[in-house]
Amino acid sequence: MRVLIADDQELMRVGFRMILEAQPDITVVADVADGRAAVEAARRLRPDVCLLDIRMPGLDGLQVTRLLAGPDVADPIAVVVITMFDDDEYVDVALQSGASGFLLKDCGPALLVEAVRAAVRGDVLVAPQVTVRLLRSFRHRPQIRATAPVEALTDRENDVVRAVARGLTNQEIADELFVAVSTVKTHLAAAQAKLGVRNRVEVASWAWRAGLVDA
Repeated sequence: MRVLIADDQELMRVGFRMILEAQPDITVVADVADGRAAVEAARRLRPDVCLLDIRMPGLDGLQVTRLLAGPDVADPIAVVVITMFDDDEYVDVALQSGASGFLLKDCGPALLVEAVRAAVRGDVLVAPQVTVRLLRSFRHRPQIRATAPVEALTDRENDVVRAVARGLTNQEIADELFVAVSTVKTHLAAAQAKLGVRNRVEVASWAWRAGLVDA
C-alpha cells in the first residue's frame, strides 16, 4: 500500500511515516507540507491513500480532498483526513467531499494503520468518538434530510443499511443476520447503487438522515 502524507508540521509527518512504514505492507511514497504540493504529488504518484491534515497553507485538507476524491473526480484517490480539531462540521464536510476516513491526531498508531487499510479496501473508518454523534445530528438538520431512492430498498437491504449505520462491520452484520459475508457485500453494493452513494459512511449518513436508525 502506497501512502502520501500531507501535514504542515514536520514532526507529525515524521511520526506518521515511522508508524506506517513499520508495517511490512505499507510504503510512504512522499510527505509534503502544504495542500498544493499534496495535489501535485498525488496526481503524479497516484498513491493508494492520501493522509491529509485539515489546516495546511496553500490549500487546506478539505479543499485537497475535494480535488482528489470529490464526487466530480473521474479517477478518485482514497483520502483519510486527520486533524487535532474534534469539530462535527469538519467531519461532515470531509465526508461529503469524498474522504474515506476521518481521524484525530491522538488516535494512536493502531487506528491510523487501520484507517489506511480500510481506505485501500474501499471501506471507511471514522474516529469512534465522533461517528455516532455526527450521524445522529443529521436527523435534527432538516436542510439535509435524505431523499428516497428511485428504486426502493428491499427489506434485507434495509437491514444491512441500518447495521452499517450502527457501525457494524460486514462480519458483524453477517453474524447478526445469519448470512454469509458475501451476501452482506451483495446487499450493501445493491443499496449503494440505489442510493447513489460510494461508501459506507455515505450509506450510514443516508440512514440517519432518513430516520432508519434509532437515536
